Amino acid sequence: MSDSEYDDEVEADLSVPEVVTKYKAAAEIANKVLVEVIQHCRPGNKVVVVCELGDKLLTTLSESVFNKGPKSKKVEKGIAFPTCLSINHCAGHFSPSSDDTTILQEGDLVKIDLGCHIDGYIATVAHSLVVGDGPITGSKADVLVAAYNGLEAALRTLKPGKTPSDVAQVLAEVAAAYDVNVVEGVLSHQMKRYIIDGNKVVLNKPTPEMKVEDDEFEENEVYAVDVVMSTGEGKTKMLDEKLTTVYKRALDQEYSLKLKASRAVFSEINKRFPAMPFTTRALSSIQGMRLGLSECVNHDLLLPYPVLWEKPNELVAQFKSTVLLMSNGSDKVTGHPIQECQTDKRIEDEFLKALLATALKKKKGGGKKKKSKSAVPMDQA
Repeated sequence: MSDSEYDDEVEADLSVPEVVTKYKAAAEIANKVLVEVIQHCRPGNKVVVVCELGDKLLTTLSESVFNKGPKSKKVEKGIAFPTCLSINHCAGHFSPSSDDTTILQEGDLVKIDLGCHIDGYIATVAHSLVVGDGPITGSKADVLVAAYNGLEAALRTLKPGKTPSDVAQVLAEVAAAYDVNVVEGVLSHQMKRYIIDGNKVVLNKPTPEMKVEDDEFEENEVYAVDVVMSTGEGKTKMLDEKLTTVYKRALDQEYSLKLKASRAVFSEINKRFPAMPFTTRALSSIQGMRLGLSECVNHDLLLPYPVLWEKPNELVAQFKSTVLLMSNGSDKVTGHPIQECQTDKRIEDEFLKALLATALKKKKGGGKKKKSKSAVPMDQA
């Protein structure tokens, strides 16, 4: 089946080879950009400059693919989630304005979050690292290894027949092994074409106040498995609304805006960012832009991604991978190896150790067999 043989109105899933190809093309770009961003996370570099580099690369690399065919069939592509760099106790969504002066320091624990899409098929990735060349020990090592192994355990649990509560249970057990906490309120969303935050989700840490439907995962679904852990209580909050720069259009909302600046901003957003999250750095310099954004948010036309914070002196680590639930097993298409960490904490639970030792995908029968990839816990490698 070619792209032209399925209607845009009919949602195509992973049973269509071209869909898988586009997911993997987006993932390849996201992974390449992540590597470049990691290399620029050095002491003395400005956070906003690194974020701008990531966004520029996401745009440039996506523009270089899927250019064949008639112009009438031009494939939309580009940034699915703007580059964010969140430091230490900042839990996420920090993609500062151009005049921000935040500088990376030796020893900072940095969380990188970004995404790319090809024809609306989205691949996102998040990675945590410690800036500098020194050994990673103590609480930094504990929370990094916990989040990384938590992701690997979650990926091996999120498969057809399992449920979100199964994933949450595994994450809680991994966190306990490293004496850290799963961050509350973090969701791992199913993704569909042009939909980065589908309604089917994993709530990483269910609470009496927040629960989700416990529907089984199904073959041919795609998820952004997002694991965030903290040395603190795992409770985050917004401290300054003015730091919010990442937004997404709320497609199900309409309102007749009153302010001229609001109408100008919203018009640009509808033309350039109709479905994907964006950063205000990417908008034209419109007088009264901040006021215009506020009116859009106040009337639910835009969904903000607020900058969230743990308590000072705590540390937060995040790892996120896009996974395709294929017929032959789960295909983790985004991600990057963790830095070498030295932690004295261990996963002792036999079930978790066996889970992390299993391969994500089934072995192919016949011929010379490749070594199957398993996730040996970092503290036991």
